[in-house]
Amino acid sequence: MSMKVPEELGAVTMKMDGVKSVNPLVERSPSPACLAYTSEKHPRACLAEINLLRSHRELCDVVLNVGIRKIFAHRVILSACSPYFRAMFTGELAESRQTEVTIRDIDEQAMELLIDFCYTSYILVEETNVQTLLPAACLLQLQEIQDVCCEFLKRQLDPSNCLGIRAFADTHSCRELLRIADKFTQHNFQEVTESEEFLLLPVNQLIDIISSDELNVRSEEQVFNAVLAWVKYNVAERRGHLPQVLQHVRLPLLSPKFLVGTVGSDLLIKSDEACRDLVDEAKNYLLLPQERPLMQGPRTRPRKPVRRGEVLFAVGGWCSGDAIASVERYDPQTGEWKLVAPMSKRRCGVGVAVLSDLLYAVGGHDGQSYLNSIERYDPQTNLWSSEVAPTSTCRTSVGVAVLDGYLYAVGGQDGVSCLNYVERYDPKENKWSKVASMNTRRLGVAVAVLGGYLYAVGGSDGQMPLNTVERYDPRQNKWTLVAPMSTRRKHLGCAVYNNWIYAVGGRDDATELSSAERYNPNTNTWSPIVAMSSRRSGVGLAVVNGQLYAVGGFDGSTYLKTIEVYDPEQNQWRLCGTMNYRRLGGGVGVVKMPQHETHLW
Repeated sequence: MSMKVPEELGAVTMKMDGVKSVNPLVERSPSPACLAYTSEKHPRACLAEINLLRSHRELCDVVLNVGIRKIFAHRVILSACSPYFRAMFTGELAESRQTEVTIRDIDEQAMELLIDFCYTSYILVEETNVQTLLPAACLLQLQEIQDVCCEFLKRQLDPSNCLGIRAFADTHSCRELLRIADKFTQHNFQEVTESEEFLLLPVNQLIDIISSDELNVRSEEQVFNAVLAWVKYNVAERRGHLPQVLQHVRLPLLSPKFLVGTVGSDLLIKSDEACRDLVDEAKNYLLLPQERPLMQGPRTRPRKPVRRGEVLFAVGGWCSGDAIASVERYDPQTGEWKLVAPMSKRRCGVGVAVLSDLLYAVGGHDGQSYLNSIERYDPQTNLWSSEVAPTSTCRTSVGVAVLDGYLYAVGGQDGVSCLNYVERYDPKENKWSKVASMNTRRLGVAVAVLGGYLYAVGGSDGQMPLNTVERYDPRQNKWTLVAPMSTRRKHLGCAVYNNWIYAVGGRDDATELSSAERYNPNTNTWSPIVAMSSRRSGVGLAVVNGQLYAVGGFDGSTYLKTIEVYDPEQNQWRLCGTMNYRRLGGGVGVVKMPQHETHLW
């Protein structure tokens, strides 16, 4: 059975713009008879035999003295697994000529477990050994074991132990674990303050925590009460720290009643001049609202706890050689992807947007034909409805966005030509109407809404990828060119994040892209940001609870189910889980769920 594959799937067919991709099913020319073979058993069997030699102390050429233990080993195995041993045995150190080497400052049982891992590829990390294994792995530069230990500790995080894990990560320079423990502490601040670990914190760590803008508190009263409890836990030693710590409590954000009745009347506060000054500063802020613009500072800045309640949906796409109808939902609070009701039609190159908390899937390609139909999903009932008027023309690789209560469908292709048509949907009338066409035909275009304008970013004109960008002003019904991107991109991901337009991935004339850039509408300029860890064409980009996620795509050889999240403070992308399905050219949408979700399903 023959099947027509949509043009936009660059992995499997010839592009409209002339770039040809590899099809693994294409027949190759005959070659001389041969049989290439790679054994999957060989590495494991070989390692097992070498470990047997070690257990019989055969061909061992070094003995490690660790504490009272003697560990027999082979230099070549240790050097292959550990940069520490490689430097020791291949350099000019005295140990390179010794048959017995003493290793200090390392737990002997941890060393034995790590040497066993070098020979077996197996290790068991548990509560009783992780605190000795991690420092030992750091010393031997066994990055894989460091990562496993950190992953184990991440899974153990709890309000009662997160501060200890945070300090442990800091001591051993485990940046990722430290970041996770920090965020856990911030998100669960109230529960953390009720633990003994909190009361035992050194003053510098206490200040680190309470000075964070990300502290998840209902009011600043919680921070003040936590600080006072910490001081009173050992008042004789800690009362001298109170002025220094109180600087990081945002007293101007307290209610007047709490500030005067609780803070100002506390004996420890009243007895310290610097503390009284901080209370007076807060009173002035509260009593003189007209002066507040002149009194702004770190103590008047509201905290920004992580926003909760938004979930991400991944819709349709191309997977395993065909368009798919599957839909799944990601909840950042649990980190889990769960399948929800599928669409009635398979759709790749589908445009997805959210209007009035309902998810719209516009057009696409079902593996056989181009679509103009639309489906609408209600997350509360887990049901799809097809009672939405179709677009005036079939569209796949279409850009979809919401502006001023209307759903816009921008560009794409209809199976015959690349489109510059734009139309918008009025949900009250259940009707589409055409608006001004773009200046350029664009398939694989990304769209974004910022500052009352609709932006069309990149895409392909049917001949080549584009770096041009234009924006639509609904007040004038007119498209205007703005500054182009630095890179040509089609099938890119696009989203608005912190009042910038981010454009990531896609494909240029030659290859899939991992690079990313962002647009500042105030200066009309694009600037690069750090590249994603994977190349991603046909990628979805969305902001969920204040974090920017890149979803799925195609890296040039593999359809991806992985997700990356961007950390603007570290200026880096990190992987954060996988979907149930690989998805190229799927759509993404973000829905704000009720505070107390009550599903009917």
